[in-house]
Amino acid sequence: MEPSRYKDTDKAGEDGDFDAKVEALERFDAALSEVQKLGPDVMVVTGDHATPSVLAAHGWQPVPVLVRSRYSGSDPVTAFTERACAGGSLGILPAHHLMPIVMAHALRLTKFGA
Repeated sequence: MEPSRYKDTDKAGEDGDFDAKVEALERFDAALSEVQKLGPDVMVVTGDHATPSVLAAHGWQPVPVLVRSRYSGSDPVTAFTERACAGGSLGILPAHHLMPIVMAHALRLTKFGA
């Protein structure tokens, strides 16, 4: 698995194959510890769009987002699902707000919010 890109879940969703999507997510979950061993300064796990298998197409629904760095705080989220992540510290945010958050976690902004 290429650490920066994983398309198996997207393909299974576009095919309308729920079971294949679950299997793809389980494969990603199993590989995530290997990505963490690489020691990234900031790790972001998300998707570029929803692909619900029930639609067999790209969707409009929010996608879960995880941002992890040594500067990340904790929140009550214990599952990586759309509903659980919506209740986390990032809540539901427009995608264009994500990169400043990632850059802040990498200490690459001179001033956050400016």
